[in-house]
Amino acid sequence: MIIKDKEFVKYISAQDLTGRIKELASAINTDYEDKRPLFIAILNGSFMFAADLLKEVDVACEISFVKVASYEEMESSGNVKQLIGLNEPIFNKDVIIIEDIVDTGRTISKILDEFLSLGANSVEVITLLQKPNSNELGDKIKYIGFDIPDAFVLGYGLDYDGLGRNLKDIYQLKV
Repeated sequence: MIIKDKEFVKYISAQDLTGRIKELASAINTDYEDKRPLFIAILNGSFMFAADLLKEVDVACEISFVKVASYEEMESSGNVKQLIGLNEPIFNKDVIIIEDIVDTGRTISKILDEFLSLGANSVEVITLLQKPNSNELGDKIKYIGFDIPDAFVLGYGLDYDGLGRNLKDIYQLKV
């Protein structure tokens, strides 16, 4: 498949995504059985993952959204810019950050620090994808969908210069 000027090959099927998301939701349902978590989805990339995950979560919960940017084309810029902030207080709440992909971990690290400074009772991270070879966070991510190699991916909410988010499968850059 050609997107813009790059060739991509299917990497994770929609069926595999659905199965893994159900497993992650089941773990959250168990872990938060007697709590009311506030899910905070990081836009734009996590929108499909967040929607499918929340359909499987059966504990009482809330959801909100923030938008940050750290990518330029296919590279992490290393600079995290908060574009749309959190609209409700998180003081004394159990927060679960929904992320599409943790690459270097810089974006999620800044968000974790900010939420903890605002007095959240707890802050956990769920990510659909993680690149463990480049992730600087270590084992701070509680819920991980898939560990992937250090290759560029798109689809299922992830994009290449705004393109490819609508694909139901995840594709990897062909090398």
